[in-house]
Amino acid sequence: MNFDIIRSGRAILHVTDLKKSKAFYEALGFIESEADDENIFFRGLEEHNHHSLWLRKKPEAAVEAISYKVTSEKDLDELEKFFLSQGNDAKWLEKGTQRALGRALRVQDISGLPLEFYAEMETVDRLLQRYDLYKGAKVQRIDHFNCMVPNVEQAYDFYINQLGFMCSEYTVGEEDKIWAAWLHRKPSVHDVAFMNGQGPRLHHIGFWLKDPMSLIDGCDVLAAMGYGPNIERGPGRHGLSNAFFLYLRDPDGHRIELYNGDYLTSDPDFKPIKWDLDDPMRQTFWGHEAPDSWFEEASRVLDVQTERKLPLHEPKLKKRKPQFVL
Repeated sequence: MNFDIIRSGRAILHVTDLKKSKAFYEALGFIESEADDENIFFRGLEEHNHHSLWLRKKPEAAVEAISYKVTSEKDLDELEKFFLSQGNDAKWLEKGTQRALGRALRVQDISGLPLEFYAEMETVDRLLQRYDLYKGAKVQRIDHFNCMVPNVEQAYDFYINQLGFMCSEYTVGEEDKIWAAWLHRKPSVHDVAFMNGQGPRLHHIGFWLKDPMSLIDGCDVLAAMGYGPNIERGPGRHGLSNAFFLYLRDPDGHRIELYNGDYLTSDPDFKPIKWDLDDPMRQTFWGHEAPDSWFEEASRVLDVQTERKLPLHEPKLKKRKPQFVL
């Protein structure tokens, strides 16, 4: 491996009504870095980069790309060589073609997910101590992506052995097959998780909060503003990762997780935690179940070359109600 992926960096979502999306995400406490009639760039209070969420006005809701920040421009060149050697087409977006971003490389991963890699993004004022601007859930920073894929073991092997990710926790089902996996580059539980299901689809984007009370504050503000029906699951604590969670659906159905309280994974002797699919503690630590929509619904992703929605494939493993993935 000749490249250094740092962390999950940003998500690019297509939304159908920019005004409705703006109101929803501002209610959560996102900071608007920039906007026009076709785009909104949001970031968290802690973030010093221009944005971690780019909303683009389009006729249909979809996921254009999920992005990872790398250390240098050299990493981008090495990633291109790697993906081309795997028989994948690569697409370059030169500096200046995307707001606030340097050049970026886009590829389809082994599951069909649209990945983007970049090294440079404009910096802005970090608002961590601008407590006068805190509102809603007081979103701090992007944390992870969660993806539904038809072959989790294939995705696991590719990200671990080819892209240099590490595993923090995983779930096994029949015959010890991997049903879900939590993989990281930064020293936390995950930058990306894969769950068994019809895919490729993006299940959710996780954003970090400063404390569990921020989840409650987020619920109160959303309910007061009429967004109660957008609360899909939680608040609660995951068994997997030990984190507090709240799952929301934005006006187009994209799922957002508000997240706090996982743990450090930086030690080289850290051993991944194994969960059995039938262990009830792996779901919600407090015991309540998720709604069916949480298992069945997710955002469609686009082909990086054609910008059309990719076809869906049925999961390789036997269908059963999957476990909660964080």
